[in-house]
Amino acid sequence: MQVPAIVAAGGGRAAKAVYGDNKAHLEVAGRSLVGHAVAALQRVPEVSEVWVVGDAARLEATLTRELAGELRKPLTVVPEFRNLLENAWETYRRLLPDAGPGGRDPRPDERENLVLFLSSDLPLATAQEISAFIKEGAAQEVDYSLGLVSEESMQPFYPEAGGSGKDDKPGIEMAYFNLREGRVRQSNLHLVRPPKLGKRHHIEELYEHRYQKQLGNALALGWRIFWDEGGGMRVLFYFTLMHLAGAFDRRNWRWLADRFRNWVTIERVERALGALLAARLRVVITEGGGCAVDVDNERDFDVMKERYDDWHARQEAAVLALYGTALLPERATEFEIGRWQGGEEEPT
Repeated sequence: MQVPAIVAAGGGRAAKAVYGDNKAHLEVAGRSLVGHAVAALQRVPEVSEVWVVGDAARLEATLTRELAGELRKPLTVVPEFRNLLENAWETYRRLLPDAGPGGRDPRPDERENLVLFLSSDLPLATAQEISAFIKEGAAQEVDYSLGLVSEESMQPFYPEAGGSGKDDKPGIEMAYFNLREGRVRQSNLHLVRPPKLGKRHHIEELYEHRYQKQLGNALALGWRIFWDEGGGMRVLFYFTLMHLAGAFDRRNWRWLADRFRNWVTIERVERALGALLAARLRVVITEGGGCAVDVDNERDFDVMKERYDDWHARQEAAVLALYGTALLPERATEFEIGRWQGGEEEPT
């Protein structure tokens, strides 16, 4: 089984600029963040083709420079649209076979086809972890497989205290969803049947209010969920419990966080989010961890640059132990990076 992959590299209102620039184009270890993500996808056996949506001219120039000779599958860049949701939906409409200049809607026989969506700021993403996520997500036969990673898989990226006269090593502090089964973090991987999401507009809201350390964002999202005719009290209730558990967890009041998170199980979260999106939803937990280490601010970017070589080596060793060697083609294929030359009509 193979699925197309769409990489979100736009700079709209849902994207968070870092050092005044679209973070997709910031460089770590001589390669842009989006270049790292696309290079990982080129090595995933289950990915048939890669589409990147954002500043098409800049993406084409960057990826041509960085990935020359590394392409194993078709790569197409698409000019970004008005927001995150349109970027995802309109790119999906353009990857359908025989899509015209403005793309097209899926036919009934295409509604079950899966698409992988991921963000562009994942310099530690590995082919093995993405491959494992796709295989497990496809096996669940649902409309939306949401990627999570465990707290344990994030610990290698924490700050490290120096010893024997050595300096401390910086790390990235993670925010978690506190569930009965454990503390988990979103992995930025989404395996979706786009036409099957009855209320996909909520994805934009969830993404825009994803920084739940900020109380205003949490309250704004809770208010929107509460008033949605299909979200109902169940979504608001579990959302509130997770937020409170997370707030107590960040203050190291673990005993109090545990009391709240014991009410919130993975199954209940799946049912609540499924109701919100009007779709069948399940979570997929992978243990590689690299797909959850994104770059959301200047400090994280600086730390990533400093620790990248060490973390990359650890990540490669970890996924090799977990999943084995990625199944790669014997050699790269001479693909050229294409740019979608569609029309300017309004998205549907």
